[in-house]
Amino acid sequence: MSRHREWELSCKVYVGNLGNNASKHELESAFSKYGPLRNVWVARNPPGFAFVEFEDPRDAEDAVRGLDGTRCCGERMRVEMSNGRSRNRGGFGGGGGGGGGGGYGRRPRSR
Repeated sequence: MSRHREWELSCKVYVGNLGNNASKHELESAFSKYGPLRNVWVARNPPGFAFVEFEDPRDAEDAVRGLDGTRCCGERMRVEMSNGRSRNRGGFGGGGGGGGGGGYGRRPRSR
């Protein structure tokens, strides 16, 4: 199996908001309804997203339209065409974001 960086970008789909227990088998089952899959890669550290590569870019586009906002792996997933950028340069296909807390930018209270 090839690494996800070598995948055909026009056939590569980003899947976000999967939670911590995403199953490769569940993703294959959901996405294979739209056409033959070439690869499925599920992130483990940090968890919560995956990439799916189709054999045909038209199938990838159909899957994005049909599956975005539907439930899989116990969560309402976000499905979009991957943009090919790594996380530290703007997110996996638009993924990432969130947060809150951590104390950045906060000043300690005056006594």
